Amino acid sequence: GAAAPAPVPVMRPPVLLCLGLCLSTTASFFSRDGDYRLAGLFQLHGLAPRVAARPLVDGCDDTAVFRSHGYHLLQTMRFTLEEINNSSSLLPNVTLGYDIYDTCSESANLYATLRALVQKGRQDVGVLPDLQHYEPTAVAVIGPDSTQLALTTAAILGVFLVPEISYEASLETLSLKRLYPSFLRTIPSDGQQVKAIALLLQSFEWSWVVLLGSDNAYGRDGLDALYELLVANGVCVAYRGIIPTNKDASSPELHRLVGILTDIKVNVTVVFSNVNSARPFFEVVVQKNITGMVWVASEDWSLAQNIWQLPGIQTIGSVIGMSVEQAESTMLEHLESWKYAEERAVSESAGSTGAGGENRSSSSESTWPNCTQQCPGCHLLAAAPNIYDTQASNNVYSAVYAVAHGLHDLLGCASGVCSKDQVYPWQLLQKIKQVNFSLHNSQICFDANGNIYKGYNIIMWNWRGLSWAFDVVGTFTVNPNRLLLNRSKILWHTKDHQAPISMCSQPCAAGEKRLQRNRHRCCFSCVACPAGTFLNRTDLYTCQACGADEWSPARSELCFNRTLEFLSWAEPLSWALLAPIALLLLLLAALSLLFALHASTPLVRAAGGRLCFLMLGSLGCACGSLLCYFGAPSRPCCLLRLPLFAVGFAVFLCSVAARCLQLVAIFKLRGRCPRLRRACLRRRTPLLLVAAGAAGQAALCLAAGLSAPPGPLRRRDVAAELLVLECGGGGAAEAAAAALNVLLSGGCFALSYAGKDLPAAYREARCLTCGLLLHLACAAAALCTRGAFRGRAAALAAVLGALCTLAPPLAGYFVPRGLALLLRPRLNTAAHFRGAIGGYARRGPAP
Repeated sequence: GAAAPAPVPVMRPPVLLCLGLCLSTTASFFSRDGDYRLAGLFQLHGLAPRVAARPLVDGCDDTAVFRSHGYHLLQTMRFTLEEINNSSSLLPNVTLGYDIYDTCSESANLYATLRALVQKGRQDVGVLPDLQHYEPTAVAVIGPDSTQLALTTAAILGVFLVPEISYEASLETLSLKRLYPSFLRTIPSDGQQVKAIALLLQSFEWSWVVLLGSDNAYGRDGLDALYELLVANGVCVAYRGIIPTNKDASSPELHRLVGILTDIKVNVTVVFSNVNSARPFFEVVVQKNITGMVWVASEDWSLAQNIWQLPGIQTIGSVIGMSVEQAESTMLEHLESWKYAEERAVSESAGSTGAGGENRSSSSESTWPNCTQQCPGCHLLAAAPNIYDTQASNNVYSAVYAVAHGLHDLLGCASGVCSKDQVYPWQLLQKIKQVNFSLHNSQICFDANGNIYKGYNIIMWNWRGLSWAFDVVGTFTVNPNRLLLNRSKILWHTKDHQAPISMCSQPCAAGEKRLQRNRHRCCFSCVACPAGTFLNRTDLYTCQACGADEWSPARSELCFNRTLEFLSWAEPLSWALLAPIALLLLLLAALSLLFALHASTPLVRAAGGRLCFLMLGSLGCACGSLLCYFGAPSRPCCLLRLPLFAVGFAVFLCSVAARCLQLVAIFKLRGRCPRLRRACLRRRTPLLLVAAGAAGQAALCLAAGLSAPPGPLRRRDVAAELLVLECGGGGAAEAAAAALNVLLSGGCFALSYAGKDLPAAYREARCLTCGLLLHLACAAAALCTRGAFRGRAAALAAVLGALCTLAPPLAGYFVPRGLALLLRPRLNTAAHFRGAIGGYARRGPAP
């Protein structure tokens, strides 16, 4: 026959023995049958940690360590399941049962977890090769409360992918799906709480704070995450410490920790701690008489009754902190009504069934021990629920409904009838992750990490004498993260009732950088940023240089664009200079036309004949070059303006000098220096002089262009706020070109003065000498002031100097002849010239 199948390994929870009385059957208080069962893990008793020599489960029946909080949450789960079972729309024909366990210790928590994993209809946890078809007793687990216990249950249940929804375990590590794939929660994670605290500190500009945390995963992980976030956002942590665990107010470690707070002199302290560690710490704070501080509370102790009931706690200062969102009042009213009716029924039947509703028969030895399901008289021991209880009750309420909605979807209940098919935990887990429903005006859904989309209320303690209360002064919402504060509701317990300041150094004035004094970036002195730099608010510790075309004064927080400076065509000063330039050009054009019309007359021939047109054209070129000084400099303008002016004016001066030399040779050198006289009177002599002067000037201009290329430049050294646009160049060769023209002017002046006693028709000395003398004065002034001006002022000076240089020779040489042509035609006759020459011959030349 076929071989018998290999036995399936099993793990039997009874190997974990129970201490204390283990009852044989479980009454309806802790268990209830149903089509599908949920497991609830609540801490009804709190046992101190102990060192165990044997793997024993602690009995949870010590009334001395009874915890009302866990009892209220247990009742909330029972109430929620009864509400769902009575619903006609949610799981209409399905009954949900439950098994509730007291997680009074680590061993009890492990025992409860394994009980939830027991295979349905059996008494063992099967270790199967394929867990896909594993069907445990509980389809989902609600709880436990503490982070430490949740780490154990989440690791074990994650192997079987049994959905676990915690109502109080907020440790961020539990969001790691690779470690805890089946863990979800209806309390915001500590990661969100850390972000809320960081935003709260930043909203009040508290940049110098102390961070304290409890000595457990909740406190240490929260403290580390908060420290990293604060430092990244520019908040300095003056001290980061751990509150020792399992200590009372007489502990030297606690006194030492509180002493550090007084020494540091920080006004704001963040206490990221659980209730058990926070209570002895604040007892010492009260003993040390620390007052006037701000205490930022994590959600675990912000509304804890055993904290605000400490004697003298109202003197410690202002307490502001995080609190999970409040439960809806209608749900709380229904819950309290149900609990009242339930507990009254339990009291009436206590005589026959035993305290707590348990059946105390112990005849059957085949049933599981339930030493974690005892609560003798717990309804009598429970205190009235406080705000802390109601908040957690809302989380339990939401968790149970999340499981119910997941089952509703999995069983196809949308049609009005549920299928009641076999449910595997991994199938239900997928549906729970996808739930999205409204529950008493709150939207219940989970993100990819199993965290509920829920924010925090920002609460503040409010003392009215010795009466404690709290006010909701703001909210923190997620997705996106946003903190909203109603500052009008905040009552600071300070002398001036204003928000205290907590910073190591006062803010620097505008335009002053921070000079760090020690390892804390918030402790600094202030140094003014120099001119040419600015302080960028993204980096308060460095003065950043302005761009090349920007400037800034000292102590500036921004750079300004430099003002472009050049001689614009549109400004009034330009018009004032362009008007005489235009007049000069018109005058040159008119004289050219006039001389062309009278080219064959004696007066024009005596002035130089065709040489006059070369002189007028060269002056036109020199005058036209002045237009290159207007507008933004361009490369063609920079290249042309020096050659046009220097060569053009040199041609004019050489022409004048050649004409004056010929006249002197004709009338003064007769019989004295015949060879020199013949050389001067040659036809090519004027052309040779003009060509030599023009060539020399052109060579100097070429040398100037090669030594210092005259392209457009952007000068930033003239003034901090200016970007001066001008032409380059201005070297020694350019100065030499200007000096050459001055020398030529001096030669012209000497020859003109030498002909002062020539015949009246040829005498240029009077007007020309005066014009050249004025020209020499202007040219010398322009030469001496070269380099004294920059940019627009330099262009103005250059144009003005050029006008003063060009106008006098023109006025001294051509204007008198033009007026004679127009107004005194008798002077333009051959007879007049013969008479003038005859008179000079009779008088004889001056010695």
